[in-house]
Amino acid sequence: MAKFYKSPFRKFVKKQPRPFQLVIEDEVEKIAANPDLGEAKKGNLSGYRVHKFSYKKQNLFIACATQNADIIFFKIGPHENFYRELKKYIKEL
Repeated sequence: MAKFYKSPFRKFVKKQPRPFQLVIEDEVEKIAANPDLGEAKKGNLSGYRVHKFSYKKQNLFIACATQNADIIFFKIGPHENFYRELKKYIKEL
């Protein structure tokens, strides 16, 4: 199963300290091992899944979608404005 990363995901990860990047990498591997991990969204975000995890008492979300045998990671970030920014990015695509 191939993993692809969209630019908002890559930019967020690149700006983070190395220990946090390793935690994100572990979460990505969990999702790759089990693509049904996370909550399936409805409405405007149907077809996307959001996996929730925490790091240093902060809740973070990872938005991804599967196409054929590939996983595409769209966005990662805290809950604040997460869904609004995700919808805006998807509309731009």
